[in-house]
Amino acid sequence: MSTVTKPWVTLTEFQQLSEPSDGSRLELVRGEVIVMPPPQGKHGVCCARIAYLLMNCVIPLRLGWVTTYDTGVILERNPDTVRGPDVAFWSIARQPVVPNGYFAIPPDLAVEVLSPTDRRSDVRAKIKDYLFYGVPVVWLVDPETQTVMVYAGNHRGVEYDADDTLDGGTVLPSFSCRVADFFV
Repeated sequence: MSTVTKPWVTLTEFQQLSEPSDGSRLELVRGEVIVMPPPQGKHGVCCARIAYLLMNCVIPLRLGWVTTYDTGVILERNPDTVRGPDVAFWSIARQPVVPNGYFAIPPDLAVEVLSPTDRRSDVRAKIKDYLFYGVPVVWLVDPETQTVMVYAGNHRGVEYDADDTLDGGTVLPSFSCRVADFFV
């Protein structure tokens, strides 16, 4: 019996792929293209609210860049990995200009918002990738339970409920809001 192995997709090949016409999103994980369905309504509204709240802190103080809609960041080379956080923040000190291509350094804060179609194992793998490749803080936001799990430097998170106040920790010390502000 023989095994057929698919060749890795490189970063260059991934950048040349057309965006799916159905609105699906693509990520490259250790050379394999992963197709994800387009986000649903509650997910999109939650991402927009988080980005809005972060931008209200970041823009007036000129602290850096907030991105949305799965803006690509290269996490690994050979095989290549390009992940797209739902929302992310890069400090201007670490990332002085917005790149023309994917960000080549991990964000200071990566935010993942759970969707009903997300598999927990896939989300856990994505969070582990972020932490392993140097993202200092990761927020896992769950619109259904209205909670935020905060991961900082390890794989054990701290959960915040809707009534709690969430801050930006050491990566964004001027940021703070109620967790409930993320949700409709």
